[in-house]
This record gives sequence, C-alpha cells and structure tokens, in this order.
Amino acid sequence: MTFDDTKLALVEELARAKVNLALHITGQREDGYHTLDSLVVFPELGDVVAVKPAPQLSLEIFGEFSEKIQGDPAHNLVYKAAQLLAEHLPTSSGALIELEKSLPVAAGIGGGSADAAATLRALTKLWGASPAPKDLSNLSLTLGADVPMCLEEKPARIRGIGEVVEPVMNFPTGAMVLVNPMIEISTPAIFKALEKKDNSPLPDMPEEFESIKALANWLKTCRNDLQKPAISQTAEISEVLDLLASQPETLLARMSGSGATCFALCETLEAAEKIARHLHEIRSNWWIKAARV
Repeated sequence: MTFDDTKLALVEELARAKVNLALHITGQREDGYHTLDSLVVFPELGDVVAVKPAPQLSLEIFGEFSEKIQGDPAHNLVYKAAQLLAEHLPTSSGALIELEKSLPVAAGIGGGSADAAATLRALTKLWGASPAPKDLSNLSLTLGADVPMCLEEKPARIRGIGEVVEPVMNFPTGAMVLVNPMIEISTPAIFKALEKKDNSPLPDMPEEFESIKALANWLKTCRNDLQKPAISQTAEISEVLDLLASQPETLLARMSGSGATCFALCETLEAAEKIARHLHEIRSNWWIKAARV
C-alpha cells in the first residue's frame, strides 16, 4: 500500500443501494455459503458516510432508519470495517464516522454492505492511503460477500459467493423506482425456504445493451430465485410487484436480493418519479424512491 501526505478534514461517501436486477442461486458450498450468478446496479441513492479526524475511532448514527441499528458499535458493520482497515494501515489514526441511515434495514438492497464499503473508501482517503484495489477487495470480503461489489458501485455481473465482480461496460442509462412495504426480512430465513439451490446461471449476456428497453427484455429471460420463497413468507411483496407492474412506465418489475424491496425499471427519471408519486398517494406508509441508474 502507498501513502501520501494529504490530510483531509472531512470525507463524504455515498453508500449506494445495491439492486439485483437478476439473481440466480446456482449452488451451496460445504461451508454454507450460496453461490450465485447476478446482475447488479447501484442507483443514485443511498446512505451517507462522513469521516473526520479524531483521537480514536467512534461512530454516530442518525437519519430516517437510524433507530434500527443503534447499539454497541462493535456489532455495526461500519465500525467493523473501520477497525479492520485500521489494523491493516500502518499510518491509520482515529476517526469520527457519521452514518446517515436513509435506506431501510434488512431490505435486500445491501445497505449494511454498502455502508461498510463506503467507510473503507472514505477512511483510505482520510488517512492518505492508496491500497491496491485487489487488496482492498480481498480485505472487504472478510466483512461479507456483498462488500466487494459495493466497493466498486458499478454495474457488474457477480459470481461465486459475491467475490467475483465482473464490470459490465457501456451500461445503458435509465432509472428505477424502489419500493419497500416497510417489512424487514431475514436473508437466512429466505435461503432456508429456497427449495432448489442448484439453479441455472444467467443466460448468455449480450456484449452490449443498446438501450434500457433492451436490458429489460433480456432481464425477462432471467429470475430472482429468492422472490418465490420471500413471497411465501411476506405476501405484501406480491402487492408491491403487482402495483409496479401495472404502471404504464414500468419496463420490468422484480424483487431485489432477498426482499422485501422491489423495483420497477424505467426509461427516464421522469417516468420513475411519476410512478413514485402515484404510489405515494395510495401507499403513503411505504418507502418509495426514484433514482437514476
């Protein structure tokens, strides 16, 4: 790892939500980890991690969903990421980490992993370090299978248990609506309910998607293998998907990750915002956001 003498007073990183456009579960290893084949994107919304110099490591959490993750910092993935990085950077020092929690918790959009990844990115800048991307990725994997992909925050095909990240170049621009019916879901419980774990991988992917419509059409040949078991435990997911699919602007509606957040893929941000406004009118108690992809 290399270092520079630049000392920053404050570093902010957007911890973008991770959305599985398709998620095929292809097997399970002896250690219990599931193997997958997935296409992920990172829309322009998420939590915010801010770090500033301090005598020691500390974590403050605020924001819409902060109450869900208050408690002993040692149990928080953000704090664990900071500790892990500090142990591997000889020039590390303390830092005050501020997490603005705007993404729902246990929602299938990688909020905790995105926060951990953003913390790693922010602290390397604050501490003037330039770790090799591969080294940082390997380090991040010890925090969780989703963290390496969240480090990159770029459209990618994900394989293995999440550690094989293959960027998808020339990804088409578009937008999406994210909807969560304010229900937390246990990922282990959904995997336990998955009846078949050796499913087929993603179909052949074009070298390039000409448009967001072309992407949506290809995605219709794919699946989220966790959607059915999630619906079996949380019926509201079906309601969300039905509402999204019924909107004229929707190109594709599907659940992300292990749920309960679902998305509608749209051509433009204006189209996504139109859907979001309509759903706010009829389901004001849901979490609903529109964002560019």
